[in-house]
Amino acid sequence: MKIAVVTLFPSMFEAITNYGITQRALQNKQVELSFWNPYDFLEDKNARVDDRPFGGGPGMVIRPGPLQTAIGAAKGRTGPHTPVIVLTPAGEVLREAHLQSFVSKGQNVILVSGRYEGVDERLIDLEADDEWSLGDYVTSGGELPAMVIIDALVRLLPGALGHEDSAKQDSFSDPNLLDCPHYTRPQTFQGMTVPSVLLSGDHEKIRQWRLQQSLGRTWERRPDLLAKKPLNAAEYALLQDYISIHLNKRCEHE
Repeated sequence: MKIAVVTLFPSMFEAITNYGITQRALQNKQVELSFWNPYDFLEDKNARVDDRPFGGGPGMVIRPGPLQTAIGAAKGRTGPHTPVIVLTPAGEVLREAHLQSFVSKGQNVILVSGRYEGVDERLIDLEADDEWSLGDYVTSGGELPAMVIIDALVRLLPGALGHEDSAKQDSFSDPNLLDCPHYTRPQTFQGMTVPSVLLSGDHEKIRQWRLQQSLGRTWERRPDLLAKKPLNAAEYALLQDYISIHLNKRCEHE
């Protein structure tokens, strides 16, 4: 998979190219990362990549020309029809399904990291296939969201993780369920013990417990997701049992 990033600050990405799963995927040639700085595509090296917004107001807006040229250069590496994603708080909130779609289709991607007050809207109209946001908040630029997206994409690549089932068991591998809790050694920590079912060796009971915990966590923390998930009879029974236990514990503490 080839991922190109258009950014004014390519050195920021050393945080993912030099560490962890992304570094290993780069070394194993499972992913190729390239960075394209609009500054490098200025015809006049004394010019600016940003300028004051028409209509007044605070801040600066990134000019469309250098960005468009940088995107064109990036497509020379990734392919002429590579989807271009502009990272902006005004974009569609990123879901696991967006990432899985790219990986399943074997698509490359170009991520455009905005800065300042954003990028000229004409660049988006001309070049963007989509606009993505990480959530209802604002970061100082698109570099951090781009790093999150790259890491999440790499995790989905076959063989990128140490265990082939790791990605399947993560939160949002089922897009409407949160992940279950996890435990490791020591068996007892500050008086708190690991749930006995995880020590039982009964793989079916462990699977049922983890599913129930995922259903229950989603019910507690993200009911909006659970509302989108059709439950079969077994899942419904597990959730009702979880809710009953949860409500009983709440009554005991009142």
